[in-house]
Amino acid sequence: MGETTIPILPCRTLPPVLDFYTALGFEVTFQQVSPNPYAVVERGGIQLHFFAMKQHEPTASFSTCLIRTDDVDGLYEAFRARLREAYGRVPTRGLPRIGTLRDTSHGVRQFLVTDPGGTCLRVGQELSREHHHRPAPTETFARALHHAYLFADSKEDPEAAARTIDRVLRLEDERPTPAQSARLLVLRAEVAGRLGDEATVASALDRAAAVRLTTGERESVRDDLARLEELRP
Repeated sequence: MGETTIPILPCRTLPPVLDFYTALGFEVTFQQVSPNPYAVVERGGIQLHFFAMKQHEPTASFSTCLIRTDDVDGLYEAFRARLREAYGRVPTRGLPRIGTLRDTSHGVRQFLVTDPGGTCLRVGQELSREHHHRPAPTETFARALHHAYLFADSKEDPEAAARTIDRVLRLEDERPTPAQSARLLVLRAEVAGRLGDEATVASALDRAAAVRLTTGERESVRDDLARLEELRP
């Protein structure tokens, strides 16, 4: 049996989408203008099809595609390098954008890429054969991080992520560990950027950079520290 599943994804117009995927290292292997605008991009074993529709609203899109890889760190670095070359920076907010590489609560190490048409690519590598979300931690700040990441990534709800983080950072009777503080503040800056709140982006990044971490703590939050550097202007 040789079945293959290929997503066919909407966009408003093809050119910005094709330019973006070309920047990522994809090749446009097919394109037609009429009777319907349609195109195919390919990179290694990844093949994506796109069709254009004038009424499509990229910022309201729910289109999603899952891409499995056995080298998520390598693909992440390759995409970031190519985006930096094409745009002069790594786009982290608005459309298009690339998210943080991190380990999820469902046994996958992944990052998200959202293209100009609003389609979200979830690029991941399995860390475990168990894909159910692990139960939320009971400790206050670990639990907040768990839910904030779910809101920011899985649910694409940055407002809820921001509320979750702000609530625990205001607590007076409990304090996060330095590593937890760094992770919470970097994620707060990330979601603030997606919400267009530049003042909070700057404030959260400054606070995250000021957190004093041991060598072991820095290693435990290396993905978050890499994101901190990306988010800085």
